[in-house]
Amino acid sequence: VQLQASGGGLEQPGGSLKLSCAISGFSLDDYAVGWFRQAPGKEREGVACVGGSGVSAYYADSRKGRFTISRDNGENTVSLLMNNLKPEDTAVYYCGVGKYRYCSRHDDEYSHWGRGTQVTVSS
Repeated sequence: VQLQASGGGLEQPGGSLKLSCAISGFSLDDYAVGWFRQAPGKEREGVACVGGSGVSAYYADSRKGRFTISRDNGENTVSLLMNNLKPEDTAVYYCGVGKYRYCSRHDDEYSHWGRGTQVTVSS
């Protein structure tokens, strides 16, 4: 199993970024894929997840409608669209493959991780 996250960068407050996680080695129908983030000095936290059934779940303030997770079974990618970015969204974002088909906000229920991609929101 390999995961490759991309799409991070420097964005101004109010802007948008789309992160992508390219996955190889398994089918998106078999396991959940989640996006997590870790800000400096903080623990890694769940942001959003899409389960093997295609049902999505959102955690933390991504529930407020700013983030959208989606998957492309043909390309085997899971994306995270982030709108109305705020400075507090600054973090390293990771995608992970779950141990199960259902989503979880707990990172110990994910078995494989990609290298993170840095998102910095600053004017």
